[in-house]
Amino acid sequence: MKFCKQYHEYMKGQEKKLPVLGFKKLKKILKKCRRDFQSKEDHKGCHDAQSCPQHCPVCDVTFFPSLLNEMSEVVGCFNERARKLLELHLASGFRKYFIWFKGKLRGNHGALIQEGKDLVTYAVINAIAIQKILKKYDKIHYSKQGQAFKSQVQSMHIEILQSPWLCELVAFHINLRNPKVNSRVAPALFDGCLLTFNEGKPSLSCELFNYIKLDIDMTCSICLDTVFDPVSLTCGHIFCYMCACSASSVTIVDGLKAAKPKEKCPLCREAGVYEGAVHLQELNILLSRSCPEYWEHRLQTERVERIKQAKEHWESQCRAFVGA
Repeated sequence: MKFCKQYHEYMKGQEKKLPVLGFKKLKKILKKCRRDFQSKEDHKGCHDAQSCPQHCPVCDVTFFPSLLNEMSEVVGCFNERARKLLELHLASGFRKYFIWFKGKLRGNHGALIQEGKDLVTYAVINAIAIQKILKKYDKIHYSKQGQAFKSQVQSMHIEILQSPWLCELVAFHINLRNPKVNSRVAPALFDGCLLTFNEGKPSLSCELFNYIKLDIDMTCSICLDTVFDPVSLTCGHIFCYMCACSASSVTIVDGLKAAKPKEKCPLCREAGVYEGAVHLQELNILLSRSCPEYWEHRLQTERVERIKQAKEHWESQCRAFVGA
C-alpha cells in the first residue's frame, strides 16, 4: 500500500477529527507543476528536462505556504493534546477529579495509555508524511529546497519530532512500565524505548514503530551534568531549570517567563526561547528514579541556592518598599 493511501486511511479511522496534511493536494500541485513545465519544454523542442525550475513560482507560492499552515495545525493539536494528557496523569486529589470532570473523560488508566499511544502514532505518521512530500519536491525540482524548508520549520518550532511533549510522552511511557512503581505493568506504547547510561551520562532513546529513532542527550550543556529539574526551551534544547534561569539572567523566584526577549539559548543562540519553555515533569520523575543518589545530592545543593535567592529577592523588595 502506498504511503499516501495508508496515511489517509489512518486519519479517516480516527474517532476525533484531527488536523491533517493535504497529502493528495500537495502531490497534485507537484504533478501539475511537472506536467506544465514538460509541456512547455516539449513545445520548445527540448526533451532533456525532467523537472520544473529550481525556483518554481507555482510551487513556491502554493506548495510551501499550504504545507506550512498544515504543519502548524498538526503540531499545535499534538502539543495541546499531549499537554492535557500529561497534566491529567500528574494531577492528584481534587484537582485530578476536577480535570476529569472538566474534560468529560472517564478516570480510566487504560484510556490514558491508549491516548498516549494514539498521540505518538499521530506524531510519527505526520512526520513521515512531511519527510516524503519534501523528498518528492526535491526529486521533481532537482533541488534541496525541501531540505532547506525542513530546517526553516525547525527554527520556527513546528517540527513535530522536536516537540518537548514528545520527549515527555516517551518518559511517560517508561514511567508507566516501571514495575517498582506500578504493580500492574502497563502495555507498551511503543518498543525500543529506554533510558540508557554511557559512562554515567544518560540518554533517552526510542524507536517509534520501526520508522523513526529518537536519541536525546540528557546532559545539561551548561553545568555538564545530568539535567536536574529539566526544562525545554522553545528551540528544543533541554537544560536544568536553575541553569536556564542563570543563562537568561533571571532568578528562580522570577522564573523563565521574566526573561527578556533578547536573551538567547546557550546552544543555538536563538533569541526569545525562554518565555514558552516547558517544564518536563515526566522526565524529571524518570531521572529522579533512575539516579536517586545523584538526585538527592542535587536536591540538597539547589535547596540552599533557592533559599539564598529567595532571601535576596525579598530583601530587595523590602528595601524598594521602604525607599532605602
